[in-house]
Amino acid sequence: MSHDLSLAQSHAFQLSRDLMVPVTVFEVDGEYGVLPSDEIDPGDDLAIVNEFFPWAAH
Repeated sequence: MSHDLSLAQSHAFQLSRDLMVPVTVFEVDGEYGVLPSDEIDPGDDLAIVNEFFPWAAH
């Protein structure tokens, strides 16, 4: 977890490209985390900030 959104987004982008899977940046209690999107359950109490897709057109 990180308090720096830009750092979390940078890690999420790189993780998405390395794993070639969608990755989600989320926020909980003022901290940001990153997980592969398929590991997030709809019932989780997370505020989704952004989702990165490795195959998205630039």
